[in-house]
Amino acid sequence: MKALLLEEKGLWKEMKVQDIETPTPGPGEVLVKVHAAGLNPVDYKTGTNGNPNWSYPHILGLDAAGTIEAVGEGVTEWNQGDRVLFHGDLRKQGVFAEFAVTTAHTISRIPDEVSFEDAAALPTAAYTAYQALFRKFPMNVLDTLLIHAGAGGVGGFAIQFAKQAGKTVYSTASKHNHEYVKSLGADEVIDYREEDVKARVMELTDGRGVDAVLDTVNRESATNSLDLIAYGGHLAHIAGAPDYTHITPFTRVISYHEVALAANHQQNDVVAERDLARIGDDVLHMLAEGKIKSLLECTITLEEVPQALEELSERHVKGKIVAKLF
Repeated sequence: MKALLLEEKGLWKEMKVQDIETPTPGPGEVLVKVHAAGLNPVDYKTGTNGNPNWSYPHILGLDAAGTIEAVGEGVTEWNQGDRVLFHGDLRKQGVFAEFAVTTAHTISRIPDEVSFEDAAALPTAAYTAYQALFRKFPMNVLDTLLIHAGAGGVGGFAIQFAKQAGKTVYSTASKHNHEYVKSLGADEVIDYREEDVKARVMELTDGRGVDAVLDTVNRESATNSLDLIAYGGHLAHIAGAPDYTHITPFTRVISYHEVALAANHQQNDVVAERDLARIGDDVLHMLAEGKIKSLLECTITLEEVPQALEELSERHVKGKIVAKLF
């Protein structure tokens, strides 16, 4: 099979498509013919730093949509030809290839109404946003949310999920992306470059602050976000924890939530792993029913993945990029 190979950590910009042996599914696994693979910042980050579980050459990529080519021993709920979506385990070989192996209990069935390309845009970003909002936040008692970086993948999906849940949503984005972020459902968008974010949030909330913040940026942003949260509110962070000493204990009573989608694979906990499939099922049904958009902005070839990852690393890509293989 053809695969995009990382010869050594740090060399992801030099990756080339080469021919290697097609893998074989083991017990409880399936072999998927990858029709489309989603790109994410985690791809260039792990490509830079490597992983102690890898041997080289390694295949990057976590998000794949395709058809089952073969099933391993003990797999009875899936059949050859089934259309499936999955978020892979970053410790193992990835999906920037014609075929990929994954565990049968972590895959979701793609509805007929959803294309492989739209499906592949979902897992890392949409599942992370879903996990933050519906596995961490008590959404039934929240009214207002601030979602940072609304033009990005996680932020864009989080805005859509929050609006589907009937919440008031504020977001941050560069000025040129304001209309795009509003099109996803944001009630107000704050230009973090030109505006005082705290002053604007307090103006919008009559000085109270928002009930919850999803920070997708970095530790500094997460720390600054603590000043934007109302009493008894919540912060979910995906790019670094805040400086907890910023808040005096027993005053604001803020709840902190770490979100790390990859950790579902690393606990040797089948319940945690199966939740990836449940999240995928829910998100795919929302997409099929037209309740959310896939955020797909650009479709490329496998050979173009290194250049697209370089663009992602510059942190100014809107929406999602997907590589189409078949």
